[in-house]
Amino acid sequence: MSTHSLPPRGQQARGRGTPAHRPAWSTRLLLCAAACAGMVGSALAQDTPHAPIDTPISTPASAPLGATLQGLLAHARAQSPELRSMRLEAAAAAQRIGPAAALPDPVLRVELMNVNNYGSDAAPNLLPARVGETRYTLMQSFPAWGKRDARRDVAAADARQADARADGTWIELAARIKTAYAEYGRTAGNEALANEVIGLLARLERVAQVRYAAGLAPQQDAIRAQLEQTAMQGELLMLAGERRKTVARLNALLARDPTAPLAAPEAPRPLPTWAPADMPRLVDRVRERNPLVAAERARVEAAQKNRELTQRNRYPDVVVGLAPSQVRSRITTWGVMLEMNIPLQQEPRRSQEQEAQGMASAAQARADALTQQMLGELNLNLAALDTARQTESLLKTRLLPQSELNLQSALSAYEAGKGDMGMLLEAQRQIRKARKDLLESQVEAQMRLAEIERVLGDDL
Repeated sequence: MSTHSLPPRGQQARGRGTPAHRPAWSTRLLLCAAACAGMVGSALAQDTPHAPIDTPISTPASAPLGATLQGLLAHARAQSPELRSMRLEAAAAAQRIGPAAALPDPVLRVELMNVNNYGSDAAPNLLPARVGETRYTLMQSFPAWGKRDARRDVAAADARQADARADGTWIELAARIKTAYAEYGRTAGNEALANEVIGLLARLERVAQVRYAAGLAPQQDAIRAQLEQTAMQGELLMLAGERRKTVARLNALLARDPTAPLAAPEAPRPLPTWAPADMPRLVDRVRERNPLVAAERARVEAAQKNRELTQRNRYPDVVVGLAPSQVRSRITTWGVMLEMNIPLQQEPRRSQEQEAQGMASAAQARADALTQQMLGELNLNLAALDTARQTESLLKTRLLPQSELNLQSALSAYEAGKGDMGMLLEAQRQIRKARKDLLESQVEAQMRLAEIERVLGDDL
């Protein structure tokens, strides 16, 4: 912002031709306006009510995309190609359950015997009615008792694991969207705060000009206010670039064009409250609803069922057959057959059983380790959420009101000629820092809430 040209102090005072008390009253009015502007709360710094855990949050259905987090999540759930691919894989895995327990296809064997028609005058032939004898054997294999059920259970566990992976994909995507949306709110809040500061500095500049015209302040006061405005406008340019990057990141998560517009974010979600007595219930939710834990639990079940299936290889499979024999054009004899494999190779079978046992134990160890990791992350994020909430409360109830009082005091001192512009600008910086810290604490709380919901596997 360019520096305004100011006429000499004496010319300004003589040009007005007003009594000496007139500039003081104008100064008082402008200072009061500046004080009111300084006390105007940022929209992002207003009190946000805390909702108890499991309280549903209502969202206007007509809100434009980007105004609310719920709208972004609904769009991502419907449009995400990554989520759609995982759901298709889960649906494909579910189709393996039925075939896994089905019997093998029967086998038909046709044996043409005496095709050279030895002992007769007929020429060699390959037609069943023109050879010496044709034998038809229809065979059906029956796995040992319990193998079909074990195969079905393994396939069902694999399908549950695929479902859990699809749910995990959504939970991870939702957490990334919530985090990016919190960053979007941070950028929008900083832009709003910067615009408020620019407006306040413009008013302070006008106050300094009035005081300079009255001979109560040096010209440097107005110039310093202009320099502060220029610095804030440069910060606005950087914030605009940050906003474009955040919008591009959100659009990528939403499977939209990177340059597609998004509406300005509204107020952040209410923060849920929790007490130490709620911790057992939250731990149970992690064990029951976390999709990564559920996927590992399904893997453990599949490994255990595969171990049972391997152990049942100790018993032979049975093949039953029916064998009619055809001589010329008619069936002359019938036969039945029974076939089974003899599990004599003990060493390979024991190795397979030990391998299956090891895989089951490893899967259980992975599930236990992941559960402990999720519980650790839950406690860490709950502690960070509490810290952010307490910081927000401290800023709202103490630091921000104190900063506003400090600004009012600096304005009064400047009006009375007992202070300088440096003290006034410093008070403005303090209240701006308090509001910025308040915004940071709110954004941090939203990010921690997103991590808690990711660990729990569901929204609070």
